Amino acid sequence: MRALGIDFGARRIGVAVSEGQIALPVRTLERRGLAKDLEALAGVAREREVDCVVVGLPLHMSGRRGPEAEAAERFAAQVGERLELPVHLVDERLTSIEAERALRDGGRRARDRRGIVDAVAATLILRTWLESRAGRPGTSEGEPRS
Repeated sequence: MRALGIDFGARRIGVAVSEGQIALPVRTLERRGLAKDLEALAGVAREREVDCVVVGLPLHMSGRRGPEAEAAERFAAQVGERLELPVHLVDERLTSIEAERALRDGGRRARDRRGIVDAVAATLILRTWLESRAGRPGTSEGEPRS
């Protein structure tokens, strides 16, 4: 099963894909309007032959949903409708911070990190989902789960 990971933001969308149990960054898309954003994601989904989509859900540290989480939920629903694929939401608290730290620790300069931090965050979101699936007893590899 291949999954498309998405870190949804107001200005950019980070995109990752799973290859088996490994999540890999694909690209960062600059937001260009809903229709164009969905078309770009559909192109990646077709190209990578994904079976489902995983979208990060930006909750507050308390677990409360705010306007960003509501926007991500709406976007996830639109992605699922456009791609005609199941969509799973994953708590993404701290993924952008973790992505920034990993890139900084890897020696990337701040201006170089800007273009890839969202794709790395999408990779972390997808990795979280993959790890949660691996820990579920009684499920088969091809079975979509939320």
